[in-house]
Amino acid sequence: MQSASQAPPTRTTNRRLVVIAAMAATFLSALDTSNVGTAMPTIIGQLGGLSLYSWVFSAYLLTSTTTVPLYGRLSDMYGRKPMFILSAILFVIGSALCGVAQSMEQLVAFRAIQGLGAGGIIPVTFTILGDQFSVTERARIAGLFSAVWGSSAVAGPTLGGLIVEVVDWRWVFYINLPFGATCVYLMWRYLQEDRRPTPGRIDYSGAVLLTTSITAFMFALLSPGEGARWLEWRSGGLVVASLGLLALFLRQERRFANPMIPLEMFSSRLISVVTGAGVLIGGVMFGVSSYIPLFIQGALDKSPVQAGIAVAPFAIGWPAASIVSGRIILRAGYRVSVVAGVISATIGSATLLLLSIDSGQWPAFVGAGFVGVGMGLLATTMLISVQNSVGWSQRGVATAMVQFSRTIGGAVGVAALGTLLTSRMTTRLADINSNDINANALLDDETRASLPLETVERLRDALAHSLHDVYLGMFILALLAMAIVVLLFPRGSVQELQSTEGGIGAPRPTTAPRPSTSSND
Repeated sequence: MQSASQAPPTRTTNRRLVVIAAMAATFLSALDTSNVGTAMPTIIGQLGGLSLYSWVFSAYLLTSTTTVPLYGRLSDMYGRKPMFILSAILFVIGSALCGVAQSMEQLVAFRAIQGLGAGGIIPVTFTILGDQFSVTERARIAGLFSAVWGSSAVAGPTLGGLIVEVVDWRWVFYINLPFGATCVYLMWRYLQEDRRPTPGRIDYSGAVLLTTSITAFMFALLSPGEGARWLEWRSGGLVVASLGLLALFLRQERRFANPMIPLEMFSSRLISVVTGAGVLIGGVMFGVSSYIPLFIQGALDKSPVQAGIAVAPFAIGWPAASIVSGRIILRAGYRVSVVAGVISATIGSATLLLLSIDSGQWPAFVGAGFVGVGMGLLATTMLISVQNSVGWSQRGVATAMVQFSRTIGGAVGVAALGTLLTSRMTTRLADINSNDINANALLDDETRASLPLETVERLRDALAHSLHDVYLGMFILALLAMAIVVLLFPRGSVQELQSTEGGIGAPRPTTAPRPSTSSND
């Protein structure tokens, strides 16, 4: 029998390599967010189904959103490492399936599988970093992650356009595979957690109720876009069903010992404001990447690469502003950064209203840049403020709630904006036989070239004006988010808004040493 003195030493976390793994995960997330939007007009041109355009984004956002709190709770109970590995593997499988999709319906379904994994990657990654680094360190290393996010997000739209033009749109999804494999290996090999599983039941019923409630509401949004009225059973009935399921979900959360979303957290003014504004700003954030490329390629007849370049300022502004936000947090607290962020996003949304066939691309560049700056100031600050306002045992679910609010806003917002787009297009083209003219034709080069010039101009005009209505919807969402933040976000320094348990970097409320202890700092 081996004596205690002969026992092998406990392996410790290599923080450098864990940071590299986290950066790879950030790269993966940013790349997928930025290059799919650029490829989508081409995908629609090949597979058809413009009415399902928004569902390629919304299905992904739906599953990635409703699983975020579940991953957060599971990471608090069973550790961050196994949850990260599980989510990354699911994401890779979903990406591979998307690459082999043969129809829009298949692509929507496979994007939902991809989203099941995406729901855990970013929140668990940032929870791991919250465990490993203090709030001061987190604010400082924000620059590293901003650089990674920026490089991948800037490269993503252009890379997506190049892949579509030179290779095939399917490689937009296949490119995720090596980065996903790298993330899994590094976290599995170099993150060591001194964490025993915490007994408790998982709120699977809550997850099912929330998912079905949101899905029913999104189908209700789809119906008016296909010509149904809100008071018809197909749309109105789905709204009633959605509200009923939501009521059951809230009842479940109040009664369950370890709920998917602890409702008592919303007694915190900071958390309530962050999640409320996050829902609204999520619609703006995902609206930029979803609906600017459609205008550039469809209404302005530009290439996928040019569409990617048009949203590049969004990807550049986000990391640049995120670096600044870390410094603002340390010097002036959270509120200054958050208020500046929503103002910038609102200005950007207003600028998109100037986009037209005659304006050229400049409103897209400027608008996307302002929204990107706004997100950079908002995202880091919201995350750190919420993480620092709770203790270690709630950090996973609190981090997940920040991600949850933004992506649920994106899922519902993109679906609602897609319905608005479809209904406006239908109205503007109602006097023309659908067999003679089809909006999908704008996104397929061969079909477009076969149409009379007058028909193409009519399609471009209808798409441009319909997207203007979409941008107006984004502007309204940004205005509401600005009102919430300016009026309600709490004042105070980082220390004044910190948890009584010490916030990020404080020792865990156990006798065990912190998992981040390492000689490899």
